[in-house]
Amino acid sequence: MKKSLLALAVLGAFAGAASAQSSVTLYGTVDLSAKYVKNDGSDKRLSLSQDGINSSQLGFRGIEDLGGGLKAGFTLLGGVNADTGTANSKFWNRRSTLSLYSNMGELRLGRDYTPTFWNETIYDAFGTNGLGSSLNVAQAYNGTRQDNSIGYFLPSNLGGLYGQAMGALGQGVNGQKYWGGRLGFAAGPFDVNAAYGDTKTNTFVAKNPDFKMWNVGGSYDFGVAKIYGFYNRNTWDPLSQSVYELSLSVPFGQAELRASYGHETASGAVSLNNHHATLYSVEGVYNLSKRTALYATAAKIANSGSAAFSVLPGTASLNLANGNSTGYNVGIRHSF
Repeated sequence: MKKSLLALAVLGAFAGAASAQSSVTLYGTVDLSAKYVKNDGSDKRLSLSQDGINSSQLGFRGIEDLGGGLKAGFTLLGGVNADTGTANSKFWNRRSTLSLYSNMGELRLGRDYTPTFWNETIYDAFGTNGLGSSLNVAQAYNGTRQDNSIGYFLPSNLGGLYGQAMGALGQGVNGQKYWGGRLGFAAGPFDVNAAYGDTKTNTFVAKNPDFKMWNVGGSYDFGVAKIYGFYNRNTWDPLSQSVYELSLSVPFGQAELRASYGHETASGAVSLNNHHATLYSVEGVYNLSKRTALYATAAKIANSGSAAFSVLPGTASLNLANGNSTGYNVGIRHSF
């Protein structure tokens, strides 16, 4: 009898372990487009480029049900330069995290998006991608992600309240020590959020000012159209920069029209007097299927003062100050 009970107990233990559900998914996006960009004071540029409406990327994610409401999961996501067939300098540059999930929320460790970045991308109809990205007029920007981070996300059962907190360990690297958080409320078509972040710009010199960012954003879905808006302010004493944007998306069956208006100002130095830039953009997307879409974008940045922003970052020149940057593209995006 005792032997039978022992055998049943052992079999029960193995059955419990075998019943834990796990899965691993391969996913990604390839986005390529033909772009034409003309910056005042420079020659026109025609190129085949990527990330017109989405970031080209390759990822793996997995989840395991540990039982009792506890789950473990991971995400490894790397950027792909689809136009050249190369990877980014950090192979898993977009995200590399390990998580534990429970009824009390999520604990997330690794390289991840900062809380302050979320408001800029979620409340931008262009998703901070391509020629019309609001980040194209962000001169002072402390980055989208942080390495060595420890994050916590509130559970999803709080009646519309949601949020996260993050602390990133500097580990002796300048600009890597970060802390921040965001708190939002969503109900039906309404969504609003506020976030704050602080980055230590120099781990070893206490007198160097922190890079501080705060923003607020919101959206409302009317059904026939969805409107977005955010305000972002960065300070690095005595310098400061403010960016605000209003955008919308309008669905038409399998198609979607997007448009945005953004404005940037900066101050704190003589060279930034009358520093302004205004972004105008419009985009059309036609979904051939749930995974494949064709798109076309037109965008323009009007600079004044010492501002020299370009719709294609990295192509600006000193001649662009007080000038315009104009760009157009036509592309295709496929997700899998």
